[in-house]
Amino acid sequence: QVQVVESGGGLVQAGGSLRLSCAGSSRSFRSYAIAWFRQAPGKEREFVAAISWTGDSTAYLPSVKGRFTISRDDANNKVYLQMNSLKPEDTALYYCAAGLPVSLLGATPRSYDYWGQGTQVTVSS
Repeated sequence: QVQVVESGGGLVQAGGSLRLSCAGSSRSFRSYAIAWFRQAPGKEREFVAAISWTGDSTAYLPSVKGRFTISRDDANNKVYLQMNSLKPEDTALYYCAAGLPVSLLGATPRSYDYWGQGTQVTVSS
């Protein structure tokens, strides 16, 4: 079992950058794939990016590929989401989740067992 806590959200202008952090509560964090999901008001929660427990596989939502980069620092029990060239449509509450999905790409929220409370990202035009 693991707890995860997100940080790093904020208000940024279109074209700007933010780096989100997901901190795990214990060493078991290293045994899980970690994903970022987001949810905008009135919309379903959607997959954004994921990284395998080994760190050698990643997956991205097509609309963020090339702009967002997910990475992990297991020495510090952290996963990062570097977000560049932000667009107003990236505005959402971003969640970090830990789990053991069968596949990184296409995994639904149900594939992940442990969730944080979310961090708000707002991109102004």
